[in-house]
Amino acid sequence: MRASTVAPPSAPPRLPWVWGPPVPMSPPDGGIAAALGPDLRVATRAVRSTASPAALFLWLCQLRRAPYSYDVIDNFARRSPRVADPAMVRLRRGQTFMTIFTLVAFESQRSLTLRMKGGWPTRVFGALDVGYRIDPLPDGGTRLAATLWLPRPPGPLGGLRRSLLAWGDLPMMRRQLLTLSALAAKEPHG
Repeated sequence: MRASTVAPPSAPPRLPWVWGPPVPMSPPDGGIAAALGPDLRVATRAVRSTASPAALFLWLCQLRRAPYSYDVIDNFARRSPRVADPAMVRLRRGQTFMTIFTLVAFESQRSLTLRMKGGWPTRVFGALDVGYRIDPLPDGGTRLAATLWLPRPPGPLGGLRRSLLAWGDLPMMRRQLLTLSALAAKEPHG
């Protein structure tokens, strides 16, 4: 990836590309980052949580059931479940997450990497990957972070479309991370 595709290290983080502390994550092998190189833009979102890594991972896995952001917009007005299903932590590549993503990689209790499904999801949102990661912090807290790898859509307005997607994603993923963190904090072991 060329430095020109991501804000230089000396530049302050800017919306919509960074919300919360920046979190370096490597793109998944064979993902869009490998295929597109310099046409890739990265967006990060992160929240601090009081929940344990195990509780956060349990709730990340619930993304197989629902999106946990603004349900009226992205869950057909159905409320995302507020009780965790422990069976959701049994992961295997190829499982569907949030109806429009496929699980491509995971590290138990630590991270999930999802890829946008082909067909209408890719036509609407673009061929993107998203990674979620849980990091214990030195002071006993935990960080729940998400990284989006956004390729430039084709066409003369591709850059504008990608920026609009990042702006649209910002409130949705912010809500998602805050909701998952709050639900995980209520877990008996979290």
